Amino acid sequence: MVDLFLKILDWSEVWALLIPLIGLLFRRQQPATLKPIILYLWVAFIINLAIDIIVVLRTSYPEWTNNPLYNIHSVVRFACYSFYFIKLQPNSFTRIKKTMAIFSGIFLLINFLFFENFFNNESFSGNLLAMEAYLLLVYCMLYYLSELKDDSKNLFNGPDFWVVTGLSIYVVVNFFVFLFYLPMIDVDLDLAINIWNVHNIAFIIFCIFITKGLYGSHRYKYSV
Repeated sequence: MVDLFLKILDWSEVWALLIPLIGLLFRRQQPATLKPIILYLWVAFIINLAIDIIVVLRTSYPEWTNNPLYNIHSVVRFACYSFYFIKLQPNSFTRIKKTMAIFSGIFLLINFLFFENFFNNESFSGNLLAMEAYLLLVYCMLYYLSELKDDSKNLFNGPDFWVVTGLSIYVVVNFFVFLFYLPMIDVDLDLAINIWNVHNIAFIIFCIFITKGLYGSHRYKYSV
């Protein structure tokens, strides 16, 4: 039973992404602010499907690697959510949010020009994923601060709360996973694999919260 559960977790990101994507079939009209999130869901699904297909085919093509796809996924997720947060509250902490987006670009250049290889076949970039998780958490905190300042709005009302809360849970759980996963592989491979299953479970929760946000949006009339 445990082995079956772990095998399911190996494909968990693909299955998890199907939850909100199937939900979109029944809630096609979505707020304009959620466009970056919907774009992320489709791109992430394609990337993670490619990751899992490479794992299956690796027995026949051992030279194939999926590690750069994890880096691409990280960049896509951060780019989509950065755009989402900047457009979601355009009059709140705008300078800070734009500065964070610029900083992330500078970090990418410095990290992959001098310290890591973006297309490293041996491993994905722990620095990239940890940096992404940290900055996305800051975005989430800025969102909550802005919402708490506005007494006229109910924090729990609307799709954005669920989308941001799901992301918050995901990055809080995974910041240290991303930071220490690669060093942990050298120390204890089995422990590293088990820790990555924590990431997979957090990703499922992340997608469930996005789905809740997409379904909750039908109570409001938005332009698409």
